[in-house]
Amino acid sequence: MSGKELFQVYCAVCHGTDAHGKGPAAVALKTAPPDLTLLAKKSGGKFPLMRVSQVIQGDVVVISHGTREMPIYGDMFRDIRRDEAFVKLRVSLLTGYIESIQLK
Repeated sequence: MSGKELFQVYCAVCHGTDAHGKGPAAVALKTAPPDLTLLAKKSGGKFPLMRVSQVIQGDVVVISHGTREMPIYGDMFRDIRRDEAFVKLRVSLLTGYIESIQLK
């Protein structure tokens, strides 16, 4: 699967197909999902590659979320296939896609 396809399957329900944070499940969350197209802008113009990768994989808990509402995709991908290369590839594809949709 491509990063875009992974995003549509795993992320769009909360973040929206356009990644602006308005997916159909967003209204049910305590904290609105962020607009993923603004991550670079909010980080001084540089895409926070490691942070995004760590959040997707579940290595970082976003404190403002309180309890973790976002699924830990590293664990979910491990459930699909017990292969760290597979997990890292999927996380990398997702991160790369999110980087590619950053607004200038």
